[in-house]
Amino acid sequence: MTDIVLEARHITKAFPGVVANDDVSLSLHRGEILALLGENGAGKSTLMNVVYGLYRADQGEILIEGEPVQLSSPRDAIRLGIGMVHQHFQLVQPMTVTENILLGSEITLGRTPFLDFEAGRQRVRELSVRYGLSVNPDDVIEHIPVGVQQRVEILKALYRQARILILDEPTAVLTPQEIQDLFRVMRELARGGHSIIFITHKLREVLEVAHRIVAMRQGRVVGESLPESSTQATLAEMMVGRKVILQVPKGPAHADQVVLEVRDLSMSATRGGVALKDVSLEVHAGEILGVAGVQGNGQTELVEAITGLRHVQSGAISMNGSNVTAWSPRQRSSMGMAYIPEDRHRFGMVGSYSVAENLVLNTYHLEPYSRRGVRDDAAIRDHAEQLVQAFDIRTPTVDTAAGSLSGGNQQKLVVARELGREVSLLVASQPTRGVDVGSIEFIHRQIVAQRDRGIAVLLVSAELDEILTLSDRIAVLYEGEIIATVEASQATREQLGLLMAGVRAPLNA
Repeated sequence: MTDIVLEARHITKAFPGVVANDDVSLSLHRGEILALLGENGAGKSTLMNVVYGLYRADQGEILIEGEPVQLSSPRDAIRLGIGMVHQHFQLVQPMTVTENILLGSEITLGRTPFLDFEAGRQRVRELSVRYGLSVNPDDVIEHIPVGVQQRVEILKALYRQARILILDEPTAVLTPQEIQDLFRVMRELARGGHSIIFITHKLREVLEVAHRIVAMRQGRVVGESLPESSTQATLAEMMVGRKVILQVPKGPAHADQVVLEVRDLSMSATRGGVALKDVSLEVHAGEILGVAGVQGNGQTELVEAITGLRHVQSGAISMNGSNVTAWSPRQRSSMGMAYIPEDRHRFGMVGSYSVAENLVLNTYHLEPYSRRGVRDDAAIRDHAEQLVQAFDIRTPTVDTAAGSLSGGNQQKLVVARELGREVSLLVASQPTRGVDVGSIEFIHRQIVAQRDRGIAVLLVSAELDEILTLSDRIAVLYEGEIIATVEASQATREQLGLLMAGVRAPLNA
């Protein structure tokens, strides 16, 4: 790995009120897997967007194979052999998987201008099978879960056969077995001369697959290390600038009465078939029930049914002894249900609204934020100032647009809104997806604190480490059915990984 294929020299990129990249230099060698670490807002995505042609650097230059290049758009990057899988998806929602992957890389029939769609579709299917990503080429993007959309982005990069791949959180929704398959592919690509920049918050993965590790903080490169001389603790400290508790201390649960009861819940999928089949579960006050599974196995439908966002075909949902199956989301919220959605941008916040406005999205109609139908801006602002301080939301002011915050601070905003009031049930779906290690520590502390206050917590996550760290009991959802419920103290990563893949084991508790 002596040949440098990509070099960023002295890159500076500023936005109003913030310097995202401050004199950043970075190199990538042929056949290398380079892990790029940093908190949300550290400047990683900005730097990669400069490399991919989405942003123009204010200063500095990009070199490919030692030659300076002009990157005015992603088309230039693709032409130069750079492919990128973005943390936030770049997909056209009404189009199919195949149409999204072919977009910009169309195959034509011979010398005609006509699209050879079937050839492209077959190629997508072959790639899906080859890399074990389980994507249906004919599915419409807006009808598939977040996790499957992530797989489409990975396939899109592989389809274009780029020599330089930028993978931003590519393993967020994969089982341990699928992650190992992806790592196998990455290693094979690297051995074949491809170069990969791997952005992830999973320190275990960095140590396993990376050849070299670079950390950024506050827009600058602050450290470089090799996996063989690093630990998860040293990497976390290098990223955050302080010691980080990677596993939040948690005593035994003191489970009390049943707060949430789901009985024989069944639902059809949007495009036909079964999304949920006779799902039953209970969540007690003072415990965390984790729901593990690969995205696309019914988690989204289960959460939307419990929160009132989707009608059920059969079965019942009860909360604090009341049948809430037909209740609206607002009614369930007013009864004490808090909800952290899996996709904060689509369902958790309004990016153009201020931080203060986002913090009362589900209570703006109540006193003291509204009196006789008139909004009380002073009360909303006071409430926001308190929550910003209590939940460490890093924002210039509470009047700042929520969409301009870093991903970790956006997630903390959603958590603050939902937990900044009296609740009896917390439904947390992928609560730390795409969030840095420092914010993960904070959010995990908040979830455990809710449990210890006697709140019932339903945690839905594709992250096995998160499930194992936080849960008191674990239910595994596979193809719309709960195939096992186990005590967290008796579960292992390997056993849960097999269950998530549909391999039933004698673990039922």
